[in-house]
Amino acid sequence: MIDSEQAARTWLVGAGGCDALAMQRLERLVALLAEENAHQNLVSQASLAQVWRRHIADSAQLLTHVPCEISSPWLDLGTGAGFPGLVIAALRPDLQVLMVESRAKRAEWLERARIEMGLDQAQVLGVRLEQLDSRKIGVISARAFAPLDKLLRLSSRFSTEATIWLLPKGRSAAQELDELRGWRHMFHVEQSLTDPDAGIIVGNLSGRKG
Repeated sequence: MIDSEQAARTWLVGAGGCDALAMQRLERLVALLAEENAHQNLVSQASLAQVWRRHIADSAQLLTHVPCEISSPWLDLGTGAGFPGLVIAALRPDLQVLMVESRAKRAEWLERARIEMGLDQAQVLGVRLEQLDSRKIGVISARAFAPLDKLLRLSSRFSTEATIWLLPKGRSAAQELDELRGWRHMFHVEQSLTDPDAGIIVGNLSGRKG
């Protein structure tokens, strides 16, 4: 379990596959986040003291559920303060990471951060998800975006049977999955590496039943 800031940094360099350039990008993200948080509440002030565990490693662990050779676009729903979207893009700058954020001030900050971090393949989409044109996506992630059933209703049009869904759900992961009805899926819950009480819904979606 990643239980401290030092443990988070150690894990990122080891199991997280973070090289020196990626670490520089992440360091820049942490600095930009702290600076912007004084102007808009991107994350709770308390979580900034544990930013490497609570936000950076918590986002980066999603990559452990994705094949290294994946090249399809990654769609991150409700990116907000950049988690997991900016972290994924920092660690995999070769991937096209599409970050959906409808709140104008947050989208503007995400764009500034993307540019300062040198993430040329990443893209900030400052629209509501319902306004986004359909396209086929390789990975769909969403961190505290919406309840599971609503999330699937809004975003299943981007999914194929091969699309990998990565949905950090905190303590509600098992309950939300157990209560899910009306969908054909191969979802399961993985234990979070950063919180002993949290889970991540991982798997594939086939579509609606019937």
